[in-house]
Amino acid sequence: MTLRERDKKAIWHPYTQEKTAADNIVMVRGEGTYLYDETGTKYIDGTSSWWTNIHGHAHPYIAEKIAEQAKKLEQVIFSGFSHEPAIMLAERLLSILPGGYEKVFYSDNGSTAVEAAIKMSLQYWKNKGEERNKIICFRDAYHGDTFGAMSVSARGVFTDPYSRLLFDVVFIDTPDFSNEEEIKKQLRSAIRNNTSQIAAFIFEPLVLGSSGMKMYSAELLDDLIGICQEHKILTIADEVMTGFGRTGKMFATEYLTHATDIICLSKGITGGFMPFAATVVKGFIYDAFYDDEKSKMLFHGHSYTGNPLGCAAALASLDLFEREGTLNKIGDITKTHEAFAKRIKDNPTLRDVRQQGTILAIEFEVGQGGYLSSLRDKMYQFFIERRIMLRPLGNVLYILPPYCISGADLQAIYSAIEEFTAQKR
Repeated sequence: MTLRERDKKAIWHPYTQEKTAADNIVMVRGEGTYLYDETGTKYIDGTSSWWTNIHGHAHPYIAEKIAEQAKKLEQVIFSGFSHEPAIMLAERLLSILPGGYEKVFYSDNGSTAVEAAIKMSLQYWKNKGEERNKIICFRDAYHGDTFGAMSVSARGVFTDPYSRLLFDVVFIDTPDFSNEEEIKKQLRSAIRNNTSQIAAFIFEPLVLGSSGMKMYSAELLDDLIGICQEHKILTIADEVMTGFGRTGKMFATEYLTHATDIICLSKGITGGFMPFAATVVKGFIYDAFYDDEKSKMLFHGHSYTGNPLGCAAALASLDLFEREGTLNKIGDITKTHEAFAKRIKDNPTLRDVRQQGTILAIEFEVGQGGYLSSLRDKMYQFFIERRIMLRPLGNVLYILPPYCISGADLQAIYSAIEEFTAQKR
């Protein structure tokens, strides 16, 4: 049996309708921007393998640092114990994050980073003697697949089977560049109608990823955070996707003047090598749990919290930002995306073209949009046939490449997109 046949027989894949989906392409190695399947065919990874791989596949420096750590300490319980890589990483994250954060809580993926943030914000108020149990979020948000993260996400295809089990939240409309005043009114109204009940406001800063790379302004987000601060409502920035350079700066919250109280990090944190996440908080939040009463501790943890190998990978990834001039590479991708966006923005087959840093999203004009749009499968197959890995979000095609991508490979992706749009005319 081939690897593809063995995969089909034994594995259940995520976000896949196994009955109708084509067989999975089995990759056997990666190098830089490329992945190679079991037949030796080379593909350009145009989406950084679910937005995680930022420096390129199998980067030798990160692999070396993980191997070094594996020979020293691979895992230790993180309650009652610690280790140097976790300490070093926390110190380093606190030194580069904007906004004066003071404590780092580790977990292992974006959903758990958000889950920890939600529990922190709810228990914060309980520890302070207040029963604030409502959270405000955008109507089209996506924050993960665990139950707390689903609860603060859009009610739709991702959450419908579990909707009756999700806790109630307060939704406000998803912002764009045309409804900013209305969004501010909705936030004020939501706070007024739930006086003394709102614990926190959670958001994806500047770009809502899984809902179709929907974008909005930093100025609006600053105003929304300011409104929350007026009413002493905690703010949670979900930078799981936007962190580590995706929006053009190291963190999307660097575009803001108001600092958020909690920030969630994952995906690119280890350069795509290891499952890892962090929830980082201001000192006053930590202080609400710091007490003689054991019942005020944070009741949350994971077996692999602070895993030494994940810490080593994250530290190595941060090294590469300095060693390889990664922010300059991000700037080059940003400029190239901007030029291509201008080139195609007037194409009649497109509803919208939007871009923020290394993220370029192209929304097609179709009768049925959304995640289940039939156009998605046509686009996916079109690009796979051209050896380009893109994973459309329904009728939204996006490019979110590793920062090591060459100009030639970017142009190859752009040319394929223009070829597809020409077929759509």
